[in-house]
Amino acid sequence: MPKRERNDIELLRTWTLPSKATLGSSVRAHGILLEMRARLPVSSKKSLILEAGELVLAMPAEAKSEFNAAAGIVSAAMTDIGNLPVIPREIQDILTIKPGERHRWLADGRLPSAGTRTVRLAGRARQITFHVVDPKVVEELLDSGTVDEWREDDIAAAAENRRRAAYKAKLTRSLKKGASSPAPGAGSGDASAELAGWEEFGRDGFLR
Repeated sequence: MPKRERNDIELLRTWTLPSKATLGSSVRAHGILLEMRARLPVSSKKSLILEAGELVLAMPAEAKSEFNAAAGIVSAAMTDIGNLPVIPREIQDILTIKPGERHRWLADGRLPSAGTRTVRLAGRARQITFHVVDPKVVEELLDSGTVDEWREDDIAAAAENRRRAAYKAKLTRSLKKGASSPAPGAGSGDASAELAGWEEFGRDGFLR
């Protein structure tokens, strides 16, 4: 409940967050709370909390009109709660993946983007833009074990890249070594000067 002194009579309403909406993630559940608070008037935001898998709206009895307005907003939003896009920190928690994996799979198309969202960081003028993912896609990935297959593919691809890089480095070294070695017959003067007995060989007529 909100950390404030309760009145003798308090207006209270709760909404259970279905597992299909949270996808088993406490981070996702907290994200849903923040999304709901963003839709409420400023005066009502902190009256909505997350407690044991439920959204709880609590206000003093004299705030009945404000309570009813906030309850109506939350109730309307709950009808579509399962379709809220999954943001980066949520998908990382749900699928137990690292930021690098998420970036890589978004870049190569394995993890399809459902669009982007731009938000302003709390207390800062800077804005950040990030990709969001359809919750149905995340649920399918969670149930299918596809993430493990992607990791195995990444390990194999990394090994192949290392093999190719090693071969390229070896080839480069060989080419440099070949370029620095003198060609056969190269050097000052006639090549015959380097061969003992060459003049006698020519004089005896073996080259005729």
